[in-house]
Amino acid sequence: MGLFSKTEDSKERILPKHLGIIMDGNGRWAKKRGLPRTAGHTVGAQNFRTITKYCSNIGIPFLTVYAFSTENWRRPQEEVSALMKLFKQYLEEALRDFQDENIRVRFLGDTSAFAPDLQELIARVEHDSSSKTGMVLNIAMNYGGRDEIVMAAKQIAQQVKDGVLTVDGICEETISRCLYTAGQPDPDLIIRPSGENRISNFLLWQSAYAEYIIMDVLWPDFKKSDLDNALEEFSRRSRRFGGV
Repeated sequence: MGLFSKTEDSKERILPKHLGIIMDGNGRWAKKRGLPRTAGHTVGAQNFRTITKYCSNIGIPFLTVYAFSTENWRRPQEEVSALMKLFKQYLEEALRDFQDENIRVRFLGDTSAFAPDLQELIARVEHDSSSKTGMVLNIAMNYGGRDEIVMAAKQIAQQVKDGVLTVDGICEETISRCLYTAGQPDPDLIIRPSGENRISNFLLWQSAYAEYIIMDVLWPDFKKSDLDNALEEFSRRSRRFGGV
């Protein structure tokens, strides 16, 4: 079961314990307006802060956002460089903006691929928010679901090699404990704005039973009301997890 909250018109709805959002459509948003793709990323980052705070305020315990995938390195160097600058700017702002917010920030992915100054900011944001007791915000940066599973497989293989674990002792929980989201509930709901009907290598293991909602709105235009609509749809769904 999920959590319950009241909407503005006092109707009760079920909230996901863990919400995932694939923040997609920044480039297309900019192209439609004759702007460089980087402009879309800037507006998308601003919207990310708005939606994050809203999720925290309405009581969602865990939020994971897909910010930069392992495949995004293949984009034009100019765009990747602009994204790195944007990430740095966001993290510096997060140290200020989220200071009064009860939000704990964690990062999913191989952050060792980033520049040293960005790695330092990532560590500072995680450290400075580590004592917060409210919503956990997972930011997936240089993240890929397949890469995460490979990482987990290597950890398990090493444990078997070291004699800490037997082959027969490997189970689903063993793998879950080796993922970036260890100790967190699996996502109940994943929202993908932009209308694209793809998983895009996002939380592959964790989303086995997640509800997916595809919305035909580009991420920079995604509003609180769009999230409310998705949550209403989630509330109406019957989740049987393979049962009857």
